[in-house]
Amino acid sequence: MEEELTIDIATTDIKGLARYTTKLWDYVTSQAFWDMILEVTIKIAAILVISYLVVLIGKKVIARVFMIRVRNNERRQVTIVKLLQSVLSYLVYFSMIMGILSALNIQIAGLIAGAGIASVAIAFGAQNLVKDIITGFFIILEDQFSVGDYVRIGAAEGTVIEIGLRTTKLKGTNGEQFILPNGSIAEVINYSINNSKAMIDMQVALDANIEKVQIIIQDYLDTLPSQHEELVSAPLFLGVTNTTSTEATIRITVETLPLQQFAISRVIRKDVIDILTRNGIPLAVPKMMFYDKGGE
Repeated sequence: MEEELTIDIATTDIKGLARYTTKLWDYVTSQAFWDMILEVTIKIAAILVISYLVVLIGKKVIARVFMIRVRNNERRQVTIVKLLQSVLSYLVYFSMIMGILSALNIQIAGLIAGAGIASVAIAFGAQNLVKDIITGFFIILEDQFSVGDYVRIGAAEGTVIEIGLRTTKLKGTNGEQFILPNGSIAEVINYSINNSKAMIDMQVALDANIEKVQIIIQDYLDTLPSQHEELVSAPLFLGVTNTTSTEATIRITVETLPLQQFAISRVIRKDVIDILTRNGIPLAVPKMMFYDKGGE
């Protein structure tokens, strides 16, 4: 009796599966199904193309508008343009995803309601994200630094290549990339806003004629502003800042446009060495002293 019942149940399941398979095959091979597939494909393709065009054209419009309105501050212009382009991309791509789900007859209202309930659950965990976004807006609003600036943020130092809604990216001098959450940025040293200054110390022999050194070097320094536009003013020869038993240290100060002091300092050092050598002024060289201990 039990065996007959088992056989009947199995037979019923097989028949039900066969009917379901037949209905599914009829639906898949029906004209209505393929009409729906074609319609959904066209809708999704249209959404993708429109989204791409909106992002492409929108980015160009943003760049053009801010190129006209923020001409007097190129740093700020680049930063704001990149941020607005990033926001535009996020909004368009989010709308694109919603449109594709709608084209697939997925209930967006239910997803949004579920997301609202889930957002309450993760609100406490999203505090850092909110902090990053708010801090990023204040960085741009207060113009603390912009794309292209050379800055130091904590242990990271380099050129700002991107300021996003959540993170800031720096490119270090050795090519490394630092990615910093905006909320973690507390202190910033910006080297690209004010003019840069440098002090150049060089050593000459202690018996050198310092007055002659000052005259020939200052004459040379006075000619530099006409040759190097990155100089704010003519470098200044300060004089002797230190002496030892064998050498005297002379100092030159220079003020340049932001971050141009390194290249100018190299030029000045090379030229000063050539000038002193041509004028017969001895440079400081290491000296070794030998003592005779009476034949020991």
